[in-house]
Amino acid sequence: MPIRQVNNNAEIVFTCSESVLYNTEMIAEEHSVVRVLSGELKVIQSNKTYVFGAGETHLFPRNRLATLIKSEKDGLPYKAIVVKLTQDVLRAFYEQKKMQTAMVSKTDYIIPLPKSPLLDSFFSSMLPYFDLDYKLPQELSQLKIQEAITVLRSINRDIDNILSDFSEPHKINLVEFMERNYMFNMPMEKFGYLTGRSLTTFKRDFKKAFSMTPQKWLTEKRLELAYYQLTKKGKKPIDVFYEVGFENLSHFSYAFKKQFGQSPAELAATKK
Repeated sequence: MPIRQVNNNAEIVFTCSESVLYNTEMIAEEHSVVRVLSGELKVIQSNKTYVFGAGETHLFPRNRLATLIKSEKDGLPYKAIVVKLTQDVLRAFYEQKKMQTAMVSKTDYIIPLPKSPLLDSFFSSMLPYFDLDYKLPQELSQLKIQEAITVLRSINRDIDNILSDFSEPHKINLVEFMERNYMFNMPMEKFGYLTGRSLTTFKRDFKKAFSMTPQKWLTEKRLELAYYQLTKKGKKPIDVFYEVGFENLSHFSYAFKKQFGQSPAELAATKK
């Protein structure tokens, strides 16, 4: 079994990857605070890569694209606690505080959080919850989310600009967005949503901008990036296909050979 999750409530999750390497695409509808307990988490965005180890914590803002690569480290599997800061709880929190909400979120990036006794205490307090043989009461779940918000605000004074942003994606430049984010293996509906378009409008605007279908363009761009990674960066095929947006190595190898006349392994061998 590649990954195991314990959900006492949808907002608080203990996750454990039991494989050596586990890959997934990420686009969360809620902000998420992630504490890595063991193993390693690599988060790849369009222009930045983060690596988080045991004891490190970060905030994953909502509606942001990333590839997550979870792997074991020091002989231990990847384990983490994920706390989703739901929009309902955030709205209630800021309304209760009578604080002005942000109009626009000011970051597109993952936010690494500094070491803090408050964070350590917060996550330690949740570990016993995952041993319960019954569902965590919703009221307690919401209290823990409120506690997480309070802790974040105490260690990052700019966090309100992100957490109090309740706006939905607006219609943006499709070409610029796709050129930055083509390596993320998202459904077309998600690409449309993030550019402020319905699926039908997204496909129409895409065809007008690129003179081809989204799937054909995405495949070509991902293969071009893979070729660059193999020839210029000296990376191995097993390390490349995840990062450029392919779901499995065999499909990547097939598409690559069809495009360039040789498999990724054959190309990599010629560069040694």
